[in-house]
Amino acid sequence: MSGGVAAVLAAAAHPAVTADASELENLIERTRALLHSLRSAVLAPFLADWPHAAERRAAVAAALPVLRWLPEVQADAPAFSLELVSTLCRAAPSMAWRQTYPASEVGAAFLQNYGWSELVGLSGPLASERIACGFLLLGPETHYPRHRHEAEEVYIPLAGTASWQQGDGRWRERPPGTVIHHASHEPHAMRTGARALLALYLWHSANLHQKSHFDR
Repeated sequence: MSGGVAAVLAAAAHPAVTADASELENLIERTRALLHSLRSAVLAPFLADWPHAAERRAAVAAALPVLRWLPEVQADAPAFSLELVSTLCRAAPSMAWRQTYPASEVGAAFLQNYGWSELVGLSGPLASERIACGFLLLGPETHYPRHRHEAEEVYIPLAGTASWQQGDGRWRERPPGTVIHHASHEPHAMRTGARALLALYLWHSANLHQKSHFDR
């Protein structure tokens, strides 16, 4: 087990541990740099609203079972994202990892293989009321059910390959580096295969308090 993952599990036993500000600052800067390096027109509105405030919120570290896949994710990271993924693996013990849905909606198995952590937004270390940005981690053979939200959204796979479905379209495999855009209220779903997935996510909305809703 890597030192970073061992630290994540140790933090889970002590949930009041305060996040390491220097690790999170490094992660924020590397995330922004990678987004700029993609030179995607789709990302322009998100980057235009990227906050530049010097102050950072204090964070309380919180771990989840899905973090056990971090060593695999780091081993799978391609050249374009390796530096960012490695930084994330070091910073993971200092991050607040969360889940949106209760077991009654998605089942216990899904929650063992799902989690996200916000860097920018209403609760992340870098405050913003216009955009949210963070990391989604899904374990292997995991289906994230069809859902939607008002916020415009972008996903960028960083390591691992998953398939995405948008609207009523066919499932399409999206390799690392793909910029995946979801319009406001567009239904979408994701599923992994044999490998875990780590992806950057971004939301753009005047109402970041909203939550995703499943399509039944």
